[in-house]
Amino acid sequence: MEYGYLFLEGAVYTLAVGVVSLVIATVLGIVIALMKLSSLRSLQWAARFYTTVVRGVPDLVMMLLFFYGVQIIINNIIEVLELDIYILLNPFLAGVLAIGFIFGAYMAETFRGAILAISRNEIEAAHAYGLSGKVLFWRIIFPQLIRYGLSSFTNNWLVLLKTTSLVSVIGLNDMVRMANVAASSTKQPFIFYSVVLVIFLIYTSVSLWGLNVLKKRYHFS
Repeated sequence: MEYGYLFLEGAVYTLAVGVVSLVIATVLGIVIALMKLSSLRSLQWAARFYTTVVRGVPDLVMMLLFFYGVQIIINNIIEVLELDIYILLNPFLAGVLAIGFIFGAYMAETFRGAILAISRNEIEAAHAYGLSGKVLFWRIIFPQLIRYGLSSFTNNWLVLLKTTSLVSVIGLNDMVRMANVAASSTKQPFIFYSVVLVIFLIYTSVSLWGLNVLKKRYHFS
C-alpha cells in the first residue's frame, strides 16, 4: 500500500508536468512560428537561433541548466537589488519551464508548417466577405491548423510525455523517482519499472484516443 500511494503521487506529478509543459510549449511554439514567418529578419534570426540551441543541447543538460542556472540568475538579480531574500527554485517549476522551452522549438515547426499549408485563397475570400479577425481565426484558420498540424502535434506530445522522466534528476517525485526509491528499498527494480512502463502506456493510449476523436471532429484523414 505504501508504494501504491507513492506511485499514485508520482503518476499525478508526471501527468501534471506533461500537461503544463505542453501548454508552455504550445504558446511558445506559436510565437516562434510567427517570428519565423515574420518579414523582420531580426525576428527570423532570433527564432532560428532558439531552435538551433534547443536542437544542439541535450535535454538533460537543458533541464539541469534551468534548475541551477535560473536560480543563480534570479538570486544574482536579488543581490544587485540588495534584497534580503534567497530563492530556491521549485523542481516542478524548473521542470515544466525546461521541457516547455525544449518542445517549443518542435511545436514551432509544427505550427509553421500548418500555417503555410492553409489556403491563401480562403483567407482572401473571408476578408472579401467582411469577416472579422476573430471569426476568420476560429472559423477558417483554427480548424485548418488542427487538420494540418495535429499529427505532428500528437507526436510532439507523446515524446514530451516521455521526456517528463528527466525531472527525476532534479528531485521531483515523479513516477521514475518513486520507482527508484521503491527499487532501492526492495531490491526489485524490474517490478517497479514495469509499473512505470504500464502507466506511461496508459497515458499514451488515452492521449491517442483523445487526439483521434479530435481528428475525426475536424475530418482529418
